[in-house]
Amino acid sequence: MKTYISILRGINVSGQKKINMTDLVKLYEGIGLREVIPYIQSGNVIFDSDHDVSISELSQKIESAIFKKYGFQVPVIIRTVDEMKAIIRSNPFLKGEGEVTAKLYITFLEDIPQQADIDKINHFNFSPDRFIIINREIYLDCAGGYGTTRLSNSFFENKLRVRATTRNWNTVNKLVELATKA
Repeated sequence: MKTYISILRGINVSGQKKINMTDLVKLYEGIGLREVIPYIQSGNVIFDSDHDVSISELSQKIESAIFKKYGFQVPVIIRTVDEMKAIIRSNPFLKGEGEVTAKLYITFLEDIPQQADIDKINHFNFSPDRFIIINREIYLDCAGGYGTTRLSNSFFENKLRVRATTRNWNTVNKLVELATKA
């Protein structure tokens, strides 16, 4: 049995793609996932699985179940608890003094982007906002908060040609905390 954290993109935002968390738990359980724990309304779900499938196949299984029940597409990005712990430890913006964690975010990518696409955006300057791409994550330091940055999911998806969803630093840490207790 392995514990995973799934991060759904774009549900319950501005009245769009509404999914009740109790119903989402039942949906996960209905496809054989166990110990399902939702965290806040924006589509963060911790679960256990003993399925012998890849993370990609697991994402597709959840996405298909959501589409079948609700009739709309929801990208689902999954990480193991160990991966999430490593992501937290690797945050390059915590290595400096005086960083404000309330302005830190992580954009989770479905896949590692092509180096040529990374090279195209690494020279962009959105100061005072900053980003660093490491593997399948983009670490963000958004001075004015995520709501005002141009470093959005859409920006990264268009430039890197890979699906993305973003969570704030506190949510990422809380998900690991809950998954570790589960």
